[in-house]
Amino acid sequence: MTTDSLFAYFAKHQQRLECFLKDAIDLHSKIIVKQSAAKPLLDSLNYSCLDGGKRIRAMLVYMAAQACQSSDTDSEMIDCAAAAVELVHCYSLIHDDLPAMDDDELRRGKPSCHIAFGEANAILAGDALQALAFTLLTKAGNGEDQLRLKLLTQLTEAAGINGMVGGQAIDLAVTGKSLSYSELVTMHKLKTGALIEAAVAMGGSCSAASASQQQALSEYSQAIGLAFQIQDDILDIEGESIDIGKPQGADIAASKATYPAILGLEAAKTEAQALCDRAQASLSVFDHKAAPLRDLARFIIKRSN
Repeated sequence: MTTDSLFAYFAKHQQRLECFLKDAIDLHSKIIVKQSAAKPLLDSLNYSCLDGGKRIRAMLVYMAAQACQSSDTDSEMIDCAAAAVELVHCYSLIHDDLPAMDDDELRRGKPSCHIAFGEANAILAGDALQALAFTLLTKAGNGEDQLRLKLLTQLTEAAGINGMVGGQAIDLAVTGKSLSYSELVTMHKLKTGALIEAAVAMGGSCSAASASQQQALSEYSQAIGLAFQIQDDILDIEGESIDIGKPQGADIAASKATYPAILGLEAAKTEAQALCDRAQASLSVFDHKAAPLRDLARFIIKRSN
């Protein structure tokens, strides 16, 4: 698969996901949409969730499902899993940008949700998106109770105190403090890596991945999760604000612990490449259907946004 093919894969599945997300928000807001007082909340949901972002976590659900499946991946369960992961990610971005958290005024190249709609609506929008994610999974599929429970478990564990939320709490607590490399890795395995690992695992679960396939997917997702964060840290130094969608140097200005700060910029780039190589090697148990996963690993460390 070439870079053009990867982008074509993204475009196809992003459009599929976008339609699913829009329908899900519309369907589950039928009651409140009649209340004019709730319009700012509904507008904030659409503003933060639709038509924006690379959707990498959702793409990982589709890609992992494809890698493990002999047939195509056109199933409602896979769409629900991809949408649920994306909804949790969107909620986390809204809350991360709040003044009490990272206090960022830009997200995806436009004003953050709390800047556009006020802090109260931003908090409620994040809450609503998180709840919708779990609602989708409880209703997904047709009689596949065990799979629904497995997907819920994978997502809730990744999103909670032993995953993304715990990582964010650590990040807030250590801002301005020195961290060792191992401490930084642990923090980002929770804050960034946990949801990426969940996305890949959920895709595998949707396609009844074997134990060896799930192990390979786990190794892959752990590697790209860290590589993704390292590249984010590199872009904070080298990226253009218009590309990365937030002020360049924001992490440095906030005294955040980063990989370039601990390793040095060039060593951070070397580590990102090593993680990419590790991710590719972990996929040796898969055939050509894992080509999107392989190319995504390369894309993650070459991206400019």
